[in-house]
Amino acid sequence: MKAVCVYCGANFNGDTDLLKAIENLSQYFVDHNITLIFGGGRVGVMGLIADAVLAKGGKAVGVIPKFLADKEVAHTGLTELHVVQTMHERKQLMVELSDGIIALPGGLGTLDELFEALTWLQLGLHKSPVGVLNLNGFYDMLLKQLDLMVEQKFLKPANRTMILSAADVDGLMAAMEKFDASPEEVWFRK
Repeated sequence: MKAVCVYCGANFNGDTDLLKAIENLSQYFVDHNITLIFGGGRVGVMGLIADAVLAKGGKAVGVIPKFLADKEVAHTGLTELHVVQTMHERKQLMVELSDGIIALPGGLGTLDELFEALTWLQLGLHKSPVGVLNLNGFYDMLLKQLDLMVEQKFLKPANRTMILSAADVDGLMAAMEKFDASPEEVWFRK
């Protein structure tokens, strides 16, 4: 993977474990020459991950809609900043620029981006691995909800396997490196 999109929020809860994970992820990106693709803000987790990558000499590319540039305070020290018109354009460009997608702990926007990326993978609109960094069990309930959706026959078991999950950066990146989108045809079967 040459570029990985990281979905994360414009807020930060002060969690020191999350700070460590950001440091580990940014170091992994720099060590493996992976460009960070993210939402383009300089505040919250977005700003922390971008600053960590840049401080280590890596590349950080932001994508932010014009109407959010002031609200989220667009990061001006990036390798590259794309200012787009809509949230949809933002999400689409972030996926187009990436070879993989990671969701860090976050809020509604993070979940919106995550599920749109999973839906696009299911539909064959991209073939990138999609994973969650399940730091301290942050995504446990979400993953259980997906299991319930399979149990209740609203989600195919093959579709459930599309979302990768690990509690640490190395585990998640290893799973993403092994991901094979070729079961795409299976995802459409009954």
